[in-house]
Amino acid sequence: MAEEAKNNGGEHAVVVAAGHGSAEAAAGTAVIPSDAVQNPGLPPHRKRVTDLDPKKEKRAERTVYSLFYLSIAGSLGAVLAYMFFPIETGELMAIRLHTMFVGLGMALALLAVGIGAVHWGKAIMADHESIDYRHPTPSDAPTREGSAEVFKLADEESGFSRRSLVRNSLIGALIAFPLPGITLLRGLGPQDRDPVELAHHTMWAEGVRLARDPSGVPIKASEVTIGSAFHVIPETLNHEDFEKMTLDERGGSVHLLDAKAKAIVLLMRLNQEDLRELPERKDWSYDGIVAYSKVCTHVGCPVALYEQHTHHLLCPCHQSQFDVSEHAKVIFGPAKRPLPQLPITVDDEGYLVAQSDFHEPVGPSFWERLK
Repeated sequence: MAEEAKNNGGEHAVVVAAGHGSAEAAAGTAVIPSDAVQNPGLPPHRKRVTDLDPKKEKRAERTVYSLFYLSIAGSLGAVLAYMFFPIETGELMAIRLHTMFVGLGMALALLAVGIGAVHWGKAIMADHESIDYRHPTPSDAPTREGSAEVFKLADEESGFSRRSLVRNSLIGALIAFPLPGITLLRGLGPQDRDPVELAHHTMWAEGVRLARDPSGVPIKASEVTIGSAFHVIPETLNHEDFEKMTLDERGGSVHLLDAKAKAIVLLMRLNQEDLRELPERKDWSYDGIVAYSKVCTHVGCPVALYEQHTHHLLCPCHQSQFDVSEHAKVIFGPAKRPLPQLPITVDDEGYLVAQSDFHEPVGPSFWERLK
């Protein structure tokens, strides 16, 4: 046959070879070996103990829903641990106990629901080998009907509808598992004060000097050259002065770092003719020097990248850009409002001081929508 194919010179000729060492065929001839490897098929099916013994199947079912109930107990235990081991006191032992018991509860919840799901699949669900052939898409109507039948068959084989205890305990475990995470969100906000009001007030007040971050050295207007940028904090933001302040003077913050997170400012100097200021904000700057909150109005990242030639501020987290020459308005990115401006002037000694606190909440625009 190989000789015949050569004589015909057919482009699509086929040669059936007797073995791998058969005579060479012409170029373009398909060679089908007669001793190709045969499909060995699937190995003999071996039944599980739960397939052979109904009592062991029932025991496996009890194990599965017991694990799911244990997951529910772990989730509720994490919520209770959050309630009975508060960390508001700031004591180290309280924080350790809170972290340990909340973590143990959440770990137990996740571990139990995972082990239960795996044990369900290995010991209770139908156990047989099958081959899933891949077909071109989209499928025709009969194939889609067949797929629906597969789902129905899977429900019957897994016992999801039939084994009510397993099903209901799994649903309960999945509902309970997110509860610790939701509960923990409560700890991210203040416990006894309105978070909107806290975001509206900072340590800045009339007469507070602008100081370098982190040294705390006050800044004179003469030290700020055109094109320069300073990272700024209130001069009173130090441990000694902070301990003497009332809660309102701290901007509602109990801890120094919390107060700093709201009060950080970026100070820049532009040519006076480059500033495009609103008439009501003409006196918020001093001789081309402007100060803006460094907290991005998108999600609160520090806006600390300043390009002096374009007068643009860039947030490195999500690339929001603000135009310093026009009240830090948003020119690109997901931020929804300009950076809050800090009104500034100079005192008798030439140091830059704040005229007042910010006139709007600092940080993400979420607070702006609430009030």
